[in-house]
Amino acid sequence: MTIDQLRRDATVLKRAYSGQHPDALLRVAAHRPRPDGVALKHADFLHVIARERGFASWPHLKVSVETQGMDRAQRQQRLALALKNRQDHVVRQMLDTDPSLPEGNLALSLLIYDRAAVAQMIVEDPSRATAPAPLIPPLTVLAQSTAIHLFPDREGEMLAIADLLLANGADVNHGVPEEDGHALSTLYFAMGHANNMALSEWLLDHGADPNDGESLYHATELGHHGGLRLLLAHGADPRGSNALLRAMDFHDVDAVQMLLDAGARADDFNPEEVGGEAPWTVPALHQAARRMSPPEMVTLLLDNGADPQRIYDGVTPYAYARIFGNTALAQQLEAAGHATPLTEVEALLAEVADGVVPEGRYIDPAKLPPAARNIIRDILHLPGKLPHVQRLVAVGVEYDRPDASGVTPVQAAGWSGLPDVMATFLHLKPDLAHINSYGGTLFSTILHGAENNPDREGRDYIACLRLALEHGVALPRAVPDRVGDPEIAAFLRDWAEAKPGQVVENGPV
Repeated sequence: MTIDQLRRDATVLKRAYSGQHPDALLRVAAHRPRPDGVALKHADFLHVIARERGFASWPHLKVSVETQGMDRAQRQQRLALALKNRQDHVVRQMLDTDPSLPEGNLALSLLIYDRAAVAQMIVEDPSRATAPAPLIPPLTVLAQSTAIHLFPDREGEMLAIADLLLANGADVNHGVPEEDGHALSTLYFAMGHANNMALSEWLLDHGADPNDGESLYHATELGHHGGLRLLLAHGADPRGSNALLRAMDFHDVDAVQMLLDAGARADDFNPEEVGGEAPWTVPALHQAARRMSPPEMVTLLLDNGADPQRIYDGVTPYAYARIFGNTALAQQLEAAGHATPLTEVEALLAEVADGVVPEGRYIDPAKLPPAARNIIRDILHLPGKLPHVQRLVAVGVEYDRPDASGVTPVQAAGWSGLPDVMATFLHLKPDLAHINSYGGTLFSTILHGAENNPDREGRDYIACLRLALEHGVALPRAVPDRVGDPEIAAFLRDWAEAKPGQVVENGPV
């Protein structure tokens, strides 16, 4: 495979897309180079060709092919992907098969913490300490590595590399720009992405900004408080960050208390988009209502100034609690004198939440308050909520409505690894060809959840994939070799071997 051939492939794809060929439309939608409605240029089809081959962009693919040749470049790219995404068995297998694979590649040497190799390259050309490797600076590449969990004995080597890069001009506050102009910091990658506390502490000690707009929020997702403690000790300001609200998603009372002690306000809520996305949180008592927060969380919020009369998305916290079926919160608010009258629609939703399917009464989705328009999507992942979901469907609430990120309930159930919930939606015949705003299909969204859902432990992603495949979704040929979980990879290989007609050449992974 040559650069010229790849360019020809892009031209063929562009012609097929212009001719509205279904396969071309699907391929482009899977990697969505521009927002819907924006005319595509030739560079966009080059981008799709690169993404289909596992590269972040056309420049990344082009540089790799030109410098290494396609076969070696693809294997190096696969190793880099595994090192950045905690696919430990893939890393071990690839390095055992070809220990020389990282040689001469600065990015891979950084990702495996090979201090000697990095030092040699920097000595030969000091500018490489700050030049893109190949697309972002070396210190940020180092921060993207999750190898600290596979090679914990290399912590000293990793920090020595960081010292070397800093001594040669590296910027600890470099940000990786995204398409909307938002930037992800090196600290975010070390902490929020890689869960690498040693490098996070090094970055903070050497001047990284703890108020980068991302790290504090994502530190609440790590399953421990090490990141929060580091950030707060280095001056992170939780006010307006939505970190407290995100900690509520995990019923983490201790984290919420830490943030309040550091100056967070219980009724802070920042509705601004971050990274092109609307926040996943809502004001504190509304968040408590829809996340089924325990009573001690609610008491903590009320004691610290959360407004029990605040209206959000057209409803009060009490109405939110009744609509979402959080009986404990509703009773707490009633006991404190904060109950508010319910509208006719709110009262009907409250009946449904309480276990009733009113005979002969239905909901007009267009008349739902904004708070309830995506209620099925909002509650489907919560324990014990499947009967509530089924009652909502029975009274007419939309069961295939995409959320703000274009994710439909069946996709969300798959991402959450909940086959019983996913089966409920599949029975209702949703749109299985839907592609969300991330470019994900039902199949790729399940795979993404298997590797990125903070609550993935104990979930059954193989069962979800089996359901999707049994309902006829396509299996992209490259998927089994790119999946991080060996059991999922083995299942998909077995399925591909048993049903080769379901295997397609392209599609999101």
